[in-house]
Amino acid sequence: MSREASQFSSTNLADLLADLNQQGGFPITVLTDQHGLPIASAAEPGQDSTIQSAVVALIQKVAGQVRQQLGMAQTDEISLFDTKGRRLVCRPFHTNGYDLILAVVVPDKNQSYRRLTNKVVNTIQRNWNL
Repeated sequence: MSREASQFSSTNLADLLADLNQQGGFPITVLTDQHGLPIASAAEPGQDSTIQSAVVALIQKVAGQVRQQLGMAQTDEISLFDTKGRRLVCRPFHTNGYDLILAVVVPDKNQSYRRLTNKVVNTIQRNWNL
């Protein structure tokens, strides 16, 4: 996928993700393609977006296999929780012929994230032009 093909530049996307992190108190957010290749990211110092992108690719692969074997519809969200209450939320979505994944680390199990991630997904869908 050509990053130049969208109205967003990688800087615009990174700024959008940084704003999401600030509003939600998230340490790291990554936007990837369907294969987990990073398109843009925003992270606190010490957070590795490359590792998160690789994890997102693995999660997407597993979700695809589950859909095929169980006959489920498109995945809306995939969440992984750790024993400390942190979670990795992956929000697959489609825009202008591309399958993308917004992945965010939510540091507290009681922390809301859905409204903020919906807003970012909708913004990307409205502005991603080919």
